[in-house]
Amino acid sequence: VGFFDRFTLPSVKAADAMEMLSNGATMLDVRENSEWNAGRVPGAVHVPVKNVSAQAPKRLPKGRPVIVACRTGSRSKGAVRLLREKGIEAYCLSGGLTAWESAGGRIQGKGNRPGMIA
Repeated sequence: VGFFDRFTLPSVKAADAMEMLSNGATMLDVRENSEWNAGRVPGAVHVPVKNVSAQAPKRLPKGRPVIVACRTGSRSKGAVRLLREKGIEAYCLSGGLTAWESAGGRIQGKGNRPGMIA
């Protein structure tokens, strides 16, 4: 194991994340409330990044991989680190929800209407 390996966090591309979700993984959206309200991945769990340490372990299904997402992927890295320290199998969504949407991933707004990444 190289010196820098312990600093790299596992990440998944959008297409792989879609497959993981279809196999039982959970999407954790760590954006702020206003961003979540504008558009989100259907079925995702929402915990703003500042609350991840306290709330996410209680709200996530046990024993399932977690894909952590924000708009571009930067906020989710800190959340992945925190979750992994708590023994949760967490992955960063590479490129964030922007990449998810570009790869054809669905974004849902309020009332099941189409949403947007804010």
